Amino acid sequence: MATSSSCVVISDDEQGYDLDLFCIPKHYADDLEKVYIPHGLILDRTERLAREIMKEMGGHHIVALCVLKGGYKFFADLLDYIKALNRNSDRSIPMTVDFIRLKSYCNDQSTGEIKVIGGDDLSTLTGKLLMLCFKDIIDTGKTMKTLLQRLKQYNPKMVKVASLLVKRTPRSVGYRPDFVGFEVPDKFVVGYALDYNEYFRDLNHICLISETGKEKYKA
Repeated sequence: MATSSSCVVISDDEQGYDLDLFCIPKHYADDLEKVYIPHGLILDRTERLAREIMKEMGGHHIVALCVLKGGYKFFADLLDYIKALNRNSDRSIPMTVDFIRLKSYCNDQSTGEIKVIGGDDLSTLTGKLLMLCFKDIIDTGKTMKTLLQRLKQYNPKMVKVASLLVKRTPRSVGYRPDFVGFEVPDKFVVGYALDYNEYFRDLNHICLISETGKEKYKA
């Protein structure tokens, strides 16, 4: 692993950690290759992102929009760290929250078609400072660009995006979020609410799925 000015960069040759060094649910024992990002490291990096967000956006009213389902863990943990900073620092961020559900994957491939399955009336965002700060992973970037285009019709004063992961992939459209936790190679990862056909959301660590796991849970 290396660090840049904006995120932690995980190299292409990173092998991860043996599963038997961590607590892994038995029902996933044969479905994973390696632990890629341990849960403790995710939380530490998320806490640091909360500080960066507070530094840049403290004092502004923010509508925190969680992109479900994969973003819910990142959403909950990052909000907890921001709330702690609100209690214990000179600056604070008044926030309201909203949720939207998108679907763009089948098995381990992005379909390129974005379905908005849930979410309240986004017209309430009109004229407000919106921080769309809870996306689990940016893969090609098509999903996020499409969502941002839809949000623009409500004329928010500003949109900021935070993603736990950004994937290095030749399929990328070049989109980069404002806040990034980790930059990862072009591998399919699961856990910490990232799923493979709805499985593995109950896994604390971010892990590499095995070919056995892909076949077992294939749609």
